[in-house]
Amino acid sequence: MKKFYGTGVALITPFTESLEVDYKALKKLLSHTAKGADYYVVMGTTGESPTVTSEEKKKILQFVKDNNSKNLPIVYGIGGNNTEEILEAIREADLKGVDAILSVSPYYNKPSQEGIYQHFKKIADASPVPVILYNIPGRTGSNVTAEITLRLAAHKNVIGIKESSGNLEQCIKIAKYMPKDFLLISGDDMLALPVYSIGGQGIISVLANPFPVVFRKIKEYVQAGNYTKAAQEVYKLSDLNGAMYEEGNPIGVKYVLSLLGICTPLVRLPHAPASEGLRKRISTLFEQIKK
Repeated sequence: MKKFYGTGVALITPFTESLEVDYKALKKLLSHTAKGADYYVVMGTTGESPTVTSEEKKKILQFVKDNNSKNLPIVYGIGGNNTEEILEAIREADLKGVDAILSVSPYYNKPSQEGIYQHFKKIADASPVPVILYNIPGRTGSNVTAEITLRLAAHKNVIGIKESSGNLEQCIKIAKYMPKDFLLISGDDMLALPVYSIGGQGIISVLANPFPVVFRKIKEYVQAGNYTKAAQEVYKLSDLNGAMYEEGNPIGVKYVLSLLGICTPLVRLPHAPASEGLRKRISTLFEQIKK
C-alpha cells in the first residue's frame, strides 16, 4: 500500500458565516494541501464529522473527488459505536474512487478487547474497500491494544492503523510484529518522525492543513535518511502544536487557516470558536513560524 506512505491530510470542513459548508474554501484548501499531501482523509474527526449531516458528508466526499487535481488517494471516515449502523453506512456510501475507509474504535461504550476485535472484523468483512483502523483512546475511552491490532492485521481487508494512543511502546510492538505490508500511521503530528523511525509509514495530520510543505519535507528527509533535517522541520511546529487542541480540534487549526486566508475560523456547536486569548497566542506563534 505504497499509496498511503507519507502524509494524509485530515481535511477540515470549512463553513460560511451561516455555518453552511463552504465549498469555495474547500476547493482553496484542496489546492493548498496538494503542495504536500500524499492522500486526503475526508470526514475524520478534524472534519467535524459528528456535526456534519449524512447528506453533507456525501456532497463533501463527491466534491473532494471532483476537485482532486493531483488524483491523490482518498480515505473516507466511516465509524461509530453502533456496529450495525456502520455496516449500513458502508452499504449506502458511494465508495467509487475511495481507496480505503478509516474507522474509529467504538467510543463511549468502552467495549472489551474481544468486542473491539469483533466490531472491526465485521466492518472489514463488509467493506468493499480496505479498512484502516483508528485508535484514539483519549476520545473513545478505550485502547486498541497492540495484540488486537496485530490480530486484526491478519485480516486481508485490514491494511493499517492510525495510532493516536501516544504510546510509543505500543507502536514499537506493532511495528515489530506487523505483517510486511501493514501500515502503521501516526495520528499525532509530533510523533510522525518517531513513528517513521521505527518502520511506520507516515502521518494522518491536522497541521498539514495549513503546513503541507513542512510534512512533505519531513517525509523527504526521512527517505534520504537525514533525521536531523527532518527533526528541524518538526521543531518549526512544536510550539504551535499544543495550542491546536487547547480548546478542541479543529478550533485551533481552523484559526490558523483563517490567518492564511483559506477559510473562516467558524465551527459548529458544541465547539465554539477560539477564545480571544487563544487567537492571540496562535497569531504570535504563527508569525514566528513564518519568519
